[in-house]
Amino acid sequence: MVRLIVRFIISALVLVVLSFILPGFEVAGFGGALLAAVVIALLGYGAEYILGENASPQGRGLASFIVAAIVIYVAQFIVPAMTVSILGAILAAIAVGIADSVVPTKLR
Repeated sequence: MVRLIVRFIISALVLVVLSFILPGFEVAGFGGALLAAVVIALLGYGAEYILGENASPQGRGLASFIVAAIVIYVAQFIVPAMTVSILGAILAAIAVGIADSVVPTKLR
């Protein structure tokens, strides 16, 4: 349980940093980023369940990159404190992919 909480806190911090750096990607406050991290994780698990593990946002490759960008873009319609353009979702998917390779957040 502690690992799950730490994972969401790290993900929220990454989203806050991305909102300062990336054009077309905005998250209002840490609470909004934490909610966005939970929603993105749930949407990612749903995509993994429907499309298989290779297409999950934690997977590697072009399909997982596209799924991650779509998950980030769709999350803005669920999280009121988040606004994302298509370009912002693509850039965020790249940044999250890089962050996942440096700091693995997948639970085992």
